[in-house]
Amino acid sequence: MAAAALPNPRADALADLQRRTLAVVVASQVLGGAGLAAGITVGALLAQDMLGDDSLSGLPVALFTLGSALAAFLIGRITQTAGRRRGLGLGFAAGGIGAAGVVLAAVADNIPLLFASLFVYGAGTASNLQARYAGADLASPARRGTAVSIALVATTIGAVAGPNLVQPMGRFAEGLGIPPLAGPFLLAGVAYLAAGGILFALLRPDPFLVAQQVAVRAAAKDGTPAVGPAAPLGSGVLIGATAMVLTQIAMVAIMTMTPVHMRAHGYGLGEVGLVIGIHVGAMYLPSLLTGALVDRVGRIPMTVAAAGTLLLAGLTAAFAPMDSLGLLILALGLLGLGWNFGLIAGTALVVDGTVPANRARTQGSIDVLIAISGAGGGVLSGVLMAGTSYATLSLAGGAISLLLIPTLFWARRAYDGGPAQQS
Repeated sequence: MAAAALPNPRADALADLQRRTLAVVVASQVLGGAGLAAGITVGALLAQDMLGDDSLSGLPVALFTLGSALAAFLIGRITQTAGRRRGLGLGFAAGGIGAAGVVLAAVADNIPLLFASLFVYGAGTASNLQARYAGADLASPARRGTAVSIALVATTIGAVAGPNLVQPMGRFAEGLGIPPLAGPFLLAGVAYLAAGGILFALLRPDPFLVAQQVAVRAAAKDGTPAVGPAAPLGSGVLIGATAMVLTQIAMVAIMTMTPVHMRAHGYGLGEVGLVIGIHVGAMYLPSLLTGALVDRVGRIPMTVAAAGTLLLAGLTAAFAPMDSLGLLILALGLLGLGWNFGLIAGTALVVDGTVPANRARTQGSIDVLIAISGAGGGVLSGVLMAGTSYATLSLAGGAISLLLIPTLFWARRAYDGGPAQQS
């Protein structure tokens, strides 16, 4: 459906559509969060068992992150022409198929199938992340951070429940003759397919296509130039992309190897699930507060907060005693919180610096960079920890956040996009 075919939206109709869009996105994100959590929690452990090599245990995160990079690119292109409903719906469907492939690979002990399936599974991760943009399509500039946060906070329910279902799903899988570590991927397959079904069936009229129509009509009325694909990007796009890329690298590098580090020191799957569940909860649960702060305090100050929180997380993880579950929980909680600050502030910067005519394409391209950065962090984390230690890895991950500082100095002079550009 083309944007021009949509009815002329009134202000009250747009407000109603925004509320309905957020309700649909919330429902899909609850399910998408559960699918996302499977790969984070047990992906490295499953590969470790099948490969028998700790240095390659970062490959699952790298593979499904690379898969999410390709999916982010495709979802962005599909969304730009056909809307959020089709782009996100197809992405979640692919993620569900990939999760089913991981289960089959574990049963058959087939490593090539495992790698291919993890790559496809990454489409669900990309869809889960890009759904945050759907919440902001029709939001006013002063409410974009809050709108993004509503989409993200909905992920909390499934994302926190997922890691804590590792043991029950493992027992369920074992009863079916499936390796226990593949059990969470059974849940992921069902959750991703259901999330895609909800979006495809209920996200009507498509908020992105409506936003395109509103922008075109406003430009025609006001004589605004450059509303087409060649519309210029604001400088906030570069700042937001840099913030999200660096926070992703720091978070993935530490998070990926934490389950491997814990199992090496005698922790069970239940304790691993607890730590990762709290980490994922910290990634999403504070979103409503973070979104309000991004809108009221400003995008740039919240990016500074992200850098400081990630550095503190790395220091805590590095110096936590091996037998201190409490400090590991604190470190991974801070890690998730820093990621949350960076993602919401960065997303708001990107939305501020784009228009509907180039927004989805730009968002997809940026999420490709985020995914590739995460993949690199996942691969290097395993190699670095195998060659040094978890403490060294944690310090390196925390230090990466400091690279945000020169970007922010530049941002004080260059940022021109959005209602909350306070320094």
